[in-house]
Amino acid sequence: MNIISERLKALRKAMETANVDAWYISGTDPHAGEYLPARWKTRAFISGFTGSFGMVVVTKTEAGLWTDTRYFLQAENELTGTEIKLHKLRVPEAVSPEEWLAKQLESGAVVGIDPQTISVNGFRQLKNTLGKKSINLVETADFFENIWENRPPLSTDLVFDFPAVYCGYSRTEKHKQIAALLERNGADFHVISTLDELAWFFNLRGSDITYNPVFTGFGLVDKNEMHLFVDPGKLPEKLFSQLKTENVQVRDYDTFYPFLSKIKGKRIFIDPSSANYSIYSELYAENEMVEGTSLIAILKAIKNNTELDGFRQTMIYDGVALVEFLFWLKNSVGKMRLTEYSVGRKLKEFRSKQPNFKDESFTPIVGYKAHGAIVHLSVTEENALEIGPEGMLLFDSGGQYLTGTTDITRTVALGHVTEQQKKDFTIVLKGMIGLTLAEFPFGTKGCHLDILARKPMWENGMNYGHGTGHGIGHFLYAHEGPMAIRQEYNENRIEPGMVLSNEPAFYREGEYGIRTENMIVCVEKQVTPFCQFFGFETLSLCPIDTSLVIREMLTTLEINWLNEYHRKVNNQLKPQLDTDLHGFLDELTKEI
Repeated sequence: MNIISERLKALRKAMETANVDAWYISGTDPHAGEYLPARWKTRAFISGFTGSFGMVVVTKTEAGLWTDTRYFLQAENELTGTEIKLHKLRVPEAVSPEEWLAKQLESGAVVGIDPQTISVNGFRQLKNTLGKKSINLVETADFFENIWENRPPLSTDLVFDFPAVYCGYSRTEKHKQIAALLERNGADFHVISTLDELAWFFNLRGSDITYNPVFTGFGLVDKNEMHLFVDPGKLPEKLFSQLKTENVQVRDYDTFYPFLSKIKGKRIFIDPSSANYSIYSELYAENEMVEGTSLIAILKAIKNNTELDGFRQTMIYDGVALVEFLFWLKNSVGKMRLTEYSVGRKLKEFRSKQPNFKDESFTPIVGYKAHGAIVHLSVTEENALEIGPEGMLLFDSGGQYLTGTTDITRTVALGHVTEQQKKDFTIVLKGMIGLTLAEFPFGTKGCHLDILARKPMWENGMNYGHGTGHGIGHFLYAHEGPMAIRQEYNENRIEPGMVLSNEPAFYREGEYGIRTENMIVCVEKQVTPFCQFFGFETLSLCPIDTSLVIREMLTTLEINWLNEYHRKVNNQLKPQLDTDLHGFLDELTKEI
């Protein structure tokens, strides 16, 4: 019996004791995290799947993992040898876990869920779907507490101050902003449950989650006070005193839910897409709930001038590191042993020499040849492919700098490539340029813009399964909301100051993958008698491999954009590069 079978057996025993027929594992934590502290990596513990998205459902006789197109190949590999079946999401005729449960279970059956690990919306959707079949959804304890031996504790790493010189506004100023929004929305309190919102609002950072400068805690804001629920041992004495002078009431992390239970007769603002169901349970009976997109998430997504200036400076740091990396790669491939893993480590090495660098922003995704088609590939030293002077290499990486977070992907030729590879690369590039050049009226949402990146591919019978653009935090998460550019509807419009990725792609399974990603910021373009119009400014500064471009496939507008972009890259990076790299940069950025 393998270790996953043993864990499933222990879980089913706990389910039997609790009289539940199935247990739903959301794959996240009480803070709706995508990237998780070790304690909350429950999906990986029970299934062996290490991707950043997916749900697991375990019944008395079956077990399944649901994930999306980014992880199909990875999941198939990691689930091999277990009884857990892969169920594909975001594909035609996909069956959601709740729909699957409704088909598998009889009327009157009981499904359990740890309410701290599912959002209010998620709980409602699950309850509604199961209720149509008269299947009961019940709140249970966290079964992992008893079946996970030596479960990692929460981090005790210290929290540190993030001053306004980097983030633009003090805690007091941010409090005033939220107090005004609470007044406008007729609410008394705003619940802060996601860790990036907590870090942003309180101007604090931590290191509880690898690659993500956040710390574990909750927050509650009213018009007069700010309440921070965190392990007090994580706050240095000087910072603790500073928070106290700024009217921040520091309370122990474990007192959060009891504190909520004492609030009565108030109007509480929560975001049902991120607040966990336990928060709602403690509040709704004695208070009036005001629901909507987190007010803090919206403020956080619209970067202020200090943050935007920081991003622009960061792109120069990051661009210098990437050009140095490309120079090293060109002069090393075929001359020394390189692997996907060693290349990923080299990316970090070059970034670490730059000012204000703190860490990578995620595990580098370095895919050579067929591995490039594994969207969120994560290799180890043992299973990394060796890289040679032929084919294409895709590398998606980023850095955490005090002045901003970066996320960029380039696909480069290492030697001989086929005409088909060049054609695919050029089509992806046309999609990236198409979104870059968009101009759109106030009120436009991400789903309205997504087609601009996909149109060249659709015209050639091609597509990609993931989204086109996600928000990017300022020395926070590399993935943030509430907005996104993808086919699925998202009610949050794209507004000036929002920083997003622009990353169309194409993957030929078993052959290669192509992705070209820049960071962009929404900016004001013009005001006409008809409307206010917005567009995008490209932030990223890194050459695009023109040896993979078929010039004849590009329009004059696209050629002009590419040449102008490379002029900008050259002008901004050359003064910061060693002179022996100037000729190399000139070659990478010459006009086509």
